[in-house]
Amino acid sequence: MAHLASRRVRALALPVGLALTASLGFVPAATASAASAPAVSLDGPELSYVVNTEGSHRTVEQVKQAIAKAGGTIVVAYEQIGVLVVHSQNPAFAETVRTVRGVESAGATRTNPIVPQATTDVGAAAQPLTAAEAAGAAADASPSQDPLEPLEWALPAIKADKAQQITLGSRSVTAAVIDTGVDDTHPDLAPNFDAAASANCVSGAPDTTPGSWRPNPGESDHGTHVAGTIAAARNGIGVVGVAPGVKVAGIKVATPDGFFYTEAVVCGFVWAAEHGVDVTNNSYYTDPWLYNCKNDPDQGALVEALGRATRYAERKGVVNVAAAGNSGHDLAADSIEDSTSPNDTVTVDRVIDPRTCLDIPSMLPGVVTVSATGAKGLKASYSNYGYGVIDIAGPGGDSTIYQAPEAPATNGRILSTTVGGGYTYKAGTSMATPHVVGVVALIKSKHPHASPAAVKALLAVEADATACGAPYDIDSDGTVDAVCEGGKAYNGFYGAGNVDALDAVRY
Repeated sequence: MAHLASRRVRALALPVGLALTASLGFVPAATASAASAPAVSLDGPELSYVVNTEGSHRTVEQVKQAIAKAGGTIVVAYEQIGVLVVHSQNPAFAETVRTVRGVESAGATRTNPIVPQATTDVGAAAQPLTAAEAAGAAADASPSQDPLEPLEWALPAIKADKAQQITLGSRSVTAAVIDTGVDDTHPDLAPNFDAAASANCVSGAPDTTPGSWRPNPGESDHGTHVAGTIAAARNGIGVVGVAPGVKVAGIKVATPDGFFYTEAVVCGFVWAAEHGVDVTNNSYYTDPWLYNCKNDPDQGALVEALGRATRYAERKGVVNVAAAGNSGHDLAADSIEDSTSPNDTVTVDRVIDPRTCLDIPSMLPGVVTVSATGAKGLKASYSNYGYGVIDIAGPGGDSTIYQAPEAPATNGRILSTTVGGGYTYKAGTSMATPHVVGVVALIKSKHPHASPAAVKALLAVEADATACGAPYDIDSDGTVDAVCEGGKAYNGFYGAGNVDALDAVRY
């Protein structure tokens, strides 16, 4: 069956009838003085770059001088990981800097110039909760449930309802949503919001102005929806998250028009690493390339910069969890057709090798990669998959035509918080990932001194092993839509299995 290409975020929209609803410790930038102005061409468009350095602090200082001579202005220097964020109008900047001693790689983070962009809503098309649905859910809710909880079929699917009878999670645990921003004024998020761990990283440098982490009017509610799935409070209103006793932070990394550029995402991981975050949620791919090929000097530099950031976060105790994507791709295939990159200028058709061309951050080593399931527990129609790539599965929702939930739930998508205090349905691997993040937060609550490696091991061993099952024909048209490889203990659709919240708090 055909699948729509993934949007920047990992939530999906399909046609009517099949509809899925679908920003630290840093070194302040130093600007080159007029006296040292470089004799280089500066007549090109202003682009953003990452420069990855090697060696000592002295080497980094020498690289900074070379950057200035090449016409670059350092925005921020993450010396703890050897990544510098630079702006330049020198068309030959990256090529020039790559020859500098102490530079391991350098590349443009975008193909579109740095210019003010129009503010538009680029989140997945949502399906708002109707008044009738809300009234029906409230009537079905038990005294121990929040009013909309009967519509959250994904909670019992991962046994989160039973887990919450044991614990809601620890207030000492923080999950950070690296995304489009989080509306911390929402009544279901305000009780659990961790402002001290929140920031705006869109420029590549952290902005901690109060509220800077919120989406602006007209911007996507994607991060707000994700945050609710993780930790919406059990407070007698609205929905409830997987781990309603833990704290949630917002690290905004998306531009107003919805691009997640490398410098912003690097900032997000470094910020999380240095501000007490236990687990990050990453429901997006890093623009402008759906897959970043290591043999391309620009794309390879992006992979290196982001890989350094995720490894640094993990060394600081952070578990990083990311969405596998919504393109229906086999990420373990010999080749994949990509006709969506670069998505910030003019796309080109290309065939990539997923062994060397990575979806980042989800395919970076050490990152937990999440596929999505629907209400029947099957791989969601849109979800990427792949033997050796997928680590675990979680509920992301699917078209009700494909996988309808049992009553009293009526919608096959995931219900969660939206900006302005409301609630809406979305579906995608974006929605699967926060279910897994919520369980990671519960594991960390149970085992507060566990290392990221230990937490990831527990996540896998406590998952409900799920076999491939019958040949995958999700639309029942007689054609196999995807091939699942592997056995029950581990396979390309579900990894180690479907995430289990109850076992996370029992063992």
